[in-house]
Amino acid sequence: MSKKLCLLEKYKEFLPVTPHTPVITIGEGDTPLVRSKRLEHELGCGELYFKLEGCNPTGSFKDRGMVVAVAKAVESKNSSIICASTGNTSASAAAYGAVCGLTVFVVVPKGNIALGKLAQAIVYGARIIAIDDNFDKALELVRVLTQKHSITLVNSLNPHRIEGQKTAAFEIVDALGDAPDYLFIPVGNAGNITAYWRGFVHYKQGGRAKNTPKMMGFEAEGAAPIVRGKAVPNPQTIATAIRIGNPASWQKAVAARDESGGAIDSVSDAEILNAYRLLAVKEGIFGEPASAASLAGLIKQVKNGASFSNKKVVCIVTGTGLKDPDTALKSAHELPAIPADIENVEKIILQS
Repeated sequence: MSKKLCLLEKYKEFLPVTPHTPVITIGEGDTPLVRSKRLEHELGCGELYFKLEGCNPTGSFKDRGMVVAVAKAVESKNSSIICASTGNTSASAAAYGAVCGLTVFVVVPKGNIALGKLAQAIVYGARIIAIDDNFDKALELVRVLTQKHSITLVNSLNPHRIEGQKTAAFEIVDALGDAPDYLFIPVGNAGNITAYWRGFVHYKQGGRAKNTPKMMGFEAEGAAPIVRGKAVPNPQTIATAIRIGNPASWQKAVAARDESGGAIDSVSDAEILNAYRLLAVKEGIFGEPASAASLAGLIKQVKNGASFSNKKVVCIVTGTGLKDPDTALKSAHELPAIPADIENVEKIILQS
């Protein structure tokens, strides 16, 4: 049986890998690209696919970039890493730091991180620093700290993060035979839309793809600085992973939009929750709320008159719903208990 190549090996010609870069892996990458069973027809798409990034080891797309960022930190002999996080980055940094024996510091906005993500950072052994402010302040603090101390910053400001995250675009082309016509993606700190666009461009330049897609990014309405054209001091949205008011990769995301001929728009929390439920009940996909912004954006486009007939469309599902189970549980009705006999159970079944 042939050995399966890890991400750093499979795409090394497109990554900042040197003979001195340690090859580390906990199984990141190679996530499923699943064709829609029902929503494709309902939305009038030629072909609709979902890229399930929640299947990465820590449950989100962050692992792609983190494996490169941490490998390069080890290569540079740094013994500690730090990040600001609304959750997924902290979980990923803590996991890869643990694999490499690094000290991991994570700065999180108190009360604004999903408990499933915080639990991961705790169990992986990260040193967690909660601040009484938002993500943007946390990022400001860690940027200053890494300028003063020998600690590697592993937020998406680290260029190695973007390099690793672009591999998802490679996988989409490998699976489809070429780039899709449209790529719908959530936008928070804006590193991911930047990374995907870079990946599609690099694959085309390398002769692996003939085309590039239109990049369709979607912020949450209450945290939409790119759409508004100005920073949002107090971003608010149920989608905690994209609750960011001043994206680190703002200008690069705008460039990705403009160069691809795409768009960056916003979707409301109601639209996000609707898409979140549709993904689950129509496609059997349980994504975290922020990841549903991609489908919410597609639905909004269709409602506004856009047509995707005869087009290949990919929606990125950035993280697993198990990251934030509270959102699903809040919308569930309290289940009443019934007597434990066949008649009562059968009555409910027959009434359904």
